[in-house]
Amino acid sequence: MTEMMGSGAFAGAAPAGNGAAALAPAAFAGTAQGIGTVLEIAGSSSQVVLDPRALEQVAGDSDPVIASAGAVGSQIKMRVGGVWLVANIRSLRLVDGTEPRIAAQVDFLGEGDEERLTGKLYNFRRGVTRYPTPGCQVFAVSTPDLKQIYTATGRAAVEIGTVYPTRDVRAALYVDAMLGKHFALLGSTGTGKSTSAALILHRICELAPQGHIVMIDPHGEYSAAFQTNGAIFDVSNLQMPYWLMNFAEHCEVFLTTSGSERQIDADILAKCLLMARAKGRLGQEIGKLTVDAPVPYLLSDLTNLIQLEMGKMDRAGDTAPYLRIKTKIEEIKADPRYGFMFSGMLVADTMAAFLQRIFRLPGDGRPISIIDVSGVPSEITSVVVAVLSRMVFDFAIWSRTEPQRPILLVCEEAHRYIPRDDDGSSVGRILSRIAKEGRKYGVSLGLITQRPSDLAEGVLSQCGTILSMRLNNDRDQAFVRAAMPEGARGFLDSIPALRNRECIICGEGVSIPIRVSFDGLDEAKRPASDDPLFSDLWRQTGGEEEIISRTIRRWRAQGR
Repeated sequence: MTEMMGSGAFAGAAPAGNGAAALAPAAFAGTAQGIGTVLEIAGSSSQVVLDPRALEQVAGDSDPVIASAGAVGSQIKMRVGGVWLVANIRSLRLVDGTEPRIAAQVDFLGEGDEERLTGKLYNFRRGVTRYPTPGCQVFAVSTPDLKQIYTATGRAAVEIGTVYPTRDVRAALYVDAMLGKHFALLGSTGTGKSTSAALILHRICELAPQGHIVMIDPHGEYSAAFQTNGAIFDVSNLQMPYWLMNFAEHCEVFLTTSGSERQIDADILAKCLLMARAKGRLGQEIGKLTVDAPVPYLLSDLTNLIQLEMGKMDRAGDTAPYLRIKTKIEEIKADPRYGFMFSGMLVADTMAAFLQRIFRLPGDGRPISIIDVSGVPSEITSVVVAVLSRMVFDFAIWSRTEPQRPILLVCEEAHRYIPRDDDGSSVGRILSRIAKEGRKYGVSLGLITQRPSDLAEGVLSQCGTILSMRLNNDRDQAFVRAAMPEGARGFLDSIPALRNRECIICGEGVSIPIRVSFDGLDEAKRPASDDPLFSDLWRQTGGEEEIISRTIRRWRAQGR
């Protein structure tokens, strides 16, 4: 706060008639909702003075929005000419003087026109074109005002809940703005994050039943939520051909060494892989074949070529790299856990059919693909996610001359795939690239995570819309604070105190930052993510032998 916040600013230090006189109690007598005056204007962040007695008067108002006026995170308005300016209260401070006053730091959010007969606000838009002068009177925002501010007239939007603290003002997300610049849903475990994500995706699917959404589900939670309007894929039916991998992804799967040895192995693999692709190009004319081109080839051809190259070596010591690669490929071919990707049945050119199934082209009323990777061996989970993510991005790049089909890629547990301490993995590179460049090509990224501080630096700042549920960790809160725009700072202190299924939304997807209570979701549309009730489940007995027997059978078969 500045020195003008000292007691002299409220004890008649300014001469009458220059605006400072409005700080006297009489300034609030003319209107029931006048609660203060503007003290200092300094661009988007300014200061107002609130009268405690006026706040006490409005606290008993039947309108819950007016009753909450003056609280951190609440909105106020002020008239400038024929325009209402709307601001958000960021912080409060009690200032002693002849009359006690409350100094409030505010952030201007937007402006709306004033209806001449009633004085009501309408036609709200973000940003302000003119500022008030010190002494301008401040009023409480009402429920009708919020309805005008949050109305989605003329814009594609999905309603997801109610604006806090109202009972009937609907909170809507502007779909085009939210998806056009990516979004992130953040929240600690147990806050209702998965159910809220399912709610948002269900509403988008209802709005666009012919849409194209791909969701990476690492825990198998969302299959239960999208049985009726989604296509569910797991290791039993994914059938993702291994030859879709580019060279870097091949290296992550087939190479086991590091340092200088890894470079030697990579050179051998690149040479043999290029020859294998050339042999299996299926008669298709490809001007200049590269090692990254998604051209089908036989794994047996690759191992045979490695064997032939190894036979050309004169000294036994030089054969070790070839043996390492060949042995690893044969191990993967023989392991049934990898059958969804490395089966000999996947050598046919099924790329078109695969893209149609996964990207929902056409959607046939099931616009979302749930890719359950919980059954994928942990050693290659990141590679599977990398291939799926890269296919989304590459499809968008290579189809630029075609009628556009934008795709939304939703990544649950995003901190696992774009970690802060990433060592240059394929999945980290492609998701970071989508975050930076995806919107140019019609690829939207939705990140869901409980640990935003573990995300790679800069990824969160690429998200134009942030939905933050309760975050208990100070470090996570600091990252969200850094990513949120100035106008949302007043909400940040409430993030640790949010109730379950509540969130703060700011950015492109909403008119102004808001606190939202999410709608309920039908049981059949909820993800299978309920926490176990220990006190109830521990009372249940019987059948333990069968439970153990069935579990061991699945465990040994490595199937679910």
